[in-house]
Formats: sequence, structure tokens, C-alpha cells
Amino acid sequence: MKNTLFIILPALLFVACGNDSSTSANNSNDDISSKSSSSQMSVLSSSDKVADVIGNSMTDSRDGQKYKIVKIGSQVWMAQNLNYEMADSYCYENYAGSCTKYGRLYTWAAAMDSAGIWSTTGKGCGYGKICSPTYPVRGVCPSGWHLPTQTEWNTLFTVVGGSSVAGEKLKSTSGWYNNGNGTDGFGFSALPAGYRRYYGFSGGNNCAGFWSASEHDSNDAYYIYLSIDNVGAYLELSLKDNAFSVRCLKD
Repeated sequence: MKNTLFIILPALLFVACGNDSSTSANNSNDDISSKSSSSQMSVLSSSDKVADVIGNSMTDSRDGQKYKIVKIGSQVWMAQNLNYEMADSYCYENYAGSCTKYGRLYTWAAAMDSAGIWSTTGKGCGYGKICSPTYPVRGVCPSGWHLPTQTEWNTLFTVVGGSSVAGEKLKSTSGWYNNGNGTDGFGFSALPAGYRRYYGFSGGNNCAGFWSASEHDSNDAYYIYLSIDNVGAYLELSLKDNAFSVRCLKD
């Protein structure tokens, strides 16, 4: 059931955080991954190696970029947004420095690797179609990591104290506009990367959105948002053609 705190928020939040879906999310804890059974991931590139994890960091073997990682409960997360360049991914306001600071923004099709470049688990998933992914969906993530489902995001919220306070716990301690910073109590270090709609960028310094691998219908998929206006973190729906950040979860 949708958290009632969200319902009473001002309409500006919908603009700032990319919720322009025509369908309301139900914030259910049902495991959407039950649509498909898990199977061995088929990696299509023989040069693709499992990301090297050393201490509190990992290296993406595809481009050599290094990312901080953090263990929260039983889950191991990237503690930085993915910055792997591919089609339908963007730097905020098309400024390369934004990618360096915030990572890239991906459409849902790009996040799911709809083209099947790295695996077949999310192949064919995109706007205007219902797909049948095989979980875990590697998507655009490095080998050995995957795009988290709605259920896996909810697991994170539970560990940090519940969705009503998760935003404050997951946001970085600096960088958010108007003292909207968080406590970063678990090292997730979410920055206000904003998002991209088909007609332009919005939400920089005000909000962060992260895709899930969970589809709602042919047009909408689940994402989580964090905002300067709220200490919570919520799963909502957005059009698949919008572009949000990606945080990968270790297999």
C-alpha cells in the first residue's frame, strides 16, 4: 500500500522526481521477480570478466572504472552510481563533469540491457512492451552484479529502518540543496543526480532516482526516489523512457 506520507506531499515533488506515470504505484512487497524463475546468466562477451572486488571497492572490467561498495545487512551495494557509457545513457545536462560526479542516467531499456549486449536476462525489455526478464537481471551492471528488483529495494529500506526514514539514512551528508542532506548512516551515499525526461533534464541538486528491474506494465517500471522535501524513500512508477541513475547489487 502506498505510504500516506507521500500522498500529502506537494505536487512539486512529482515534477522534481520524475513521477509522470499515468499509473499509481502500489508499493507492494510482493516479489515481482516471481514472474520468471532464475537461470544461469548467459554472458555474450567472452572478454567480460567478473568485476574484481578488493576490500571496499570493485573494478568494472569493461572500462576499468572503480566503484566504492558497501555491505548493508546481507546485501552488498555499489556505493556510487554506475558510470558505464552506452546508448541511451546521459550525463546530466549533457555535461561530462556531471557523469564524473554523479554517474550516468539510463533509460529503463538501457538499464535492463534490452539489446542483450551483456546478457540475455533483460533482453527485449523497453518502452511499449511487456517483457519476461530472467532474474537476477544483470542489465548494464558489471558481471557478477545485477539491477535490483522492487523487492530487493524494499529489503534495503527495511534494514535501514523502513521507507519512512530511508531517504535520510541513504542520502549523502552534502550536496543536496537547501539543507536537504542526509545522515548517510549506512554508507550508501546517494547524491542528487536528478533525472532526464525526453524533453530535458530536471531535479539536479534536488532529487535522486534509481531504477529497479521490476516492470509494472508496457509503459511503466518501478524506481525509487529520494528528495530534499522528504526523509523517506519510496518505490514509485515512471515512464520507461525517463532516465535515472543505476545502483548495482552484488549477485
